[in-house]
Amino acid sequence: MNPKPKSPTHYRAIFISDVHLGTKRAQTEALLDFLRHTESDQLYVVGDLIDSWSLKKKWVWNQHHNDVIQKLLRKARKGSKLIYIPGNHDENFRDFINLRFGRVAVLHETIHVSATGKKYLVLHGDKFDGIIYFTPWLSKFGDEAYEWAMWLSGGVSHVRRWLKLPYWSLSAYLKFKVKKAVEFLARYEEIVVREAEKRGCQGVICGHVHTPADRMIGDIHYLNDGDWVESCSALAEHMDGRFEIIYWHRVTEAAAALPVTFDEAFHGAMQLA
Repeated sequence: MNPKPKSPTHYRAIFISDVHLGTKRAQTEALLDFLRHTESDQLYVVGDLIDSWSLKKKWVWNQHHNDVIQKLLRKARKGSKLIYIPGNHDENFRDFINLRFGRVAVLHETIHVSATGKKYLVLHGDKFDGIIYFTPWLSKFGDEAYEWAMWLSGGVSHVRRWLKLPYWSLSAYLKFKVKKAVEFLARYEEIVVREAEKRGCQGVICGHVHTPADRMIGDIHYLNDGDWVESCSALAEHMDGRFEIIYWHRVTEAAAALPVTFDEAFHGAMQLA
């Protein structure tokens, strides 16, 4: 058994999104492992925590799904400020926007001020997705195709584990190729960045497209925290205001390679990210 860190790594802020609880594709065990090994002053859940679309078709919910909710609420009780921004898959929770439950706030969007004083617009991002905004039925059709891609991806992942090959997501690969072909992702990022600029912000933090990113687009710092279906990624702000994307599979795979300890694997994976 690989040794675990004596205490969780503490960040100023952590951003996660697109967990899609209520589906078989939600990688809840990986997320729970991440939450056990990290702490933060502020914890943002940037949309699609629960997949209401899928739950309406078929009820998929096990103890790990409960554990994720309980773990998030426990972090709020222990001192983290939890900000929940519902997305398009959990849009029914938008009925609770601007309500606060102890240290939990439900917001449509918000401004995060980094340790360096820079303002970041934080939002899920679905309102800038023209397909979802104007033709929701087409988006739901695409969601069906996505389910099939995830089913195939699971089979590929099983074979790769049997062959002792590193983690690789077929669905993420296919989606990247398709979106690259139609230039959807570039257009989405352009619109989100433009919105942040209009709001007088120096950056934007979003989810929705399941594609982790950390780069400058013009004068705006574009950050996407990814997802917990394919990438198993989160965005973290260090105490000095530096942001980085954490790919949790890289951490756990590095920890499995003896004689590296879990702490060494964690920090090594962060340097490679």
